[in-house]
Amino acid sequence: MARARLAIRRGTARDLPTILALIRGLAEYEHLVHQMEATPSRLKRHGFGRRPYFETLICRRGRTPVGFALYFYTYSTFLGRPSLYLEDLFVLPEERGRGAGKALLRALAKIAVARGCGRMEWTVLDWNTPSIRFYKGLGARLHKEWVLTRLTGPALRRLAR
Repeated sequence: MARARLAIRRGTARDLPTILALIRGLAEYEHLVHQMEATPSRLKRHGFGRRPYFETLICRRGRTPVGFALYFYTYSTFLGRPSLYLEDLFVLPEERGRGAGKALLRALAKIAVARGCGRMEWTVLDWNTPSIRFYKGLGARLHKEWVLTRLTGPALRRLAR
């Protein structure tokens, strides 16, 4: 029996239940469900409202969603060009190794090239060796000299005062 083909398309507001379910799957995989605060209304407002902060790609095998990518744009002052920043890439565990992750990354690379981006960037958890191997196999370089720096919650509000 032949397995259904993969298809990738841009996410729409109608995909919000699928997007939220895949975000939850990612949070479970990364053991970070306790940090998940995403809701359908937030995602709708921030991804499909007047000023979208992110875009998504949905990967399906046949009619079944098997993965997604959520991305946005930053700007590289050194390159003088935009960068595509991949915030999240998630493929259902039973679909890993069957082409969905590579298809999503290929679609993102095509978008980045078409929009004149100088690079595509993302982070990966240091314990996620299967993903690290996968990314290196595609030619990605890990930059360990750059340390992710983040302000959230009370510290962010304190600095904003």
